[in-house]
Amino acid sequence: MTATSPVVILGENVADALAAPRQADQPASPGLELSVMPGGGPANTAVALARLGTPTRFLGRLSDDVFGRLFRDRLNASGADLSGCVEAAEPSTLAIADLDAAGQARYTFHAERTADWQWTREELDHGLPDSLSCLHTGSLALVRDPGAGRIEQFLTDVRPRATIAVDPNVRPLLVHPSRYREQLPRWCAAADILRLSEEDLAHLLPGLSPEKACDTWHALGVRLIVITLGQDGALASLDGRRLQVPAPRTEVIDTIGAGDAFMAGLLHQLHADGMLGGRLDALDLDHVGRAVGFGTRVAAATCAVRGANPPWADQLNGA
Repeated sequence: MTATSPVVILGENVADALAAPRQADQPASPGLELSVMPGGGPANTAVALARLGTPTRFLGRLSDDVFGRLFRDRLNASGADLSGCVEAAEPSTLAIADLDAAGQARYTFHAERTADWQWTREELDHGLPDSLSCLHTGSLALVRDPGAGRIEQFLTDVRPRATIAVDPNVRPLLVHPSRYREQLPRWCAAADILRLSEEDLAHLLPGLSPEKACDTWHALGVRLIVITLGQDGALASLDGRRLQVPAPRTEVIDTIGAGDAFMAGLLHQLHADGMLGGRLDALDLDHVGRAVGFGTRVAAATCAVRGANPPWADQLNGA
């Protein structure tokens, strides 16, 4: 692993269809106007990470439909390397997002037999670069068959070569949380970094405090656990030593892609500090605090705009 070895992000793209806000002077209409934006947790993370300037390779199965072309354009324009992607014959995955008064997104999914879940082991092996610092995955890619089991084994096989990061990103409307709970111990055995939200925690270990949840997952093998807490920032636990980082003040437009952007900020700072590439042996709480703090800044900037549109490095530097 070298200083320029990329972070590899593996997983899905999703077309996020948002209800367009109706203007006060517009007449009532029986139809619903949708604005479609490229999304999907892993793709959002890849876009955010590449915009921050970290060498980023995205491994995805990209359809040739109108949404697949939208995904390619966004990833390419953000600077992500798509040379490991698969040209897929299946259609793209679609999600319809409904925003509540606080800007929180609620989703319905159209994801049966779509391109994102059809991974073969040959496709995974072909997409990986010769050298990498970290392999990050999660979300639906780890729980949607037939590809989920192949990706899970892939994490174990790549682990000797790179740091492994996982973000469960539970989607209960599409996959029952029991599936995540069943598989999570195996992900923890492979992962060095586990990132999840407080909503994920409620699905995975209902009734358990974030601190006790960290202890549970440390016992399964994860060294660094970060739980994002919305406006309360994030709790980080490194081998049981903990710190909490506050969130920057921001006017929230919506929270779409905020957790994905946080993950990108975390990985960007760890990569810049030379912490990735192995089992986090050089990592201490100072490095963790800096990485978590940067992640909260990237997430806050994403919350301040509509949709999953993370900031570029110069936008953060000028903030």
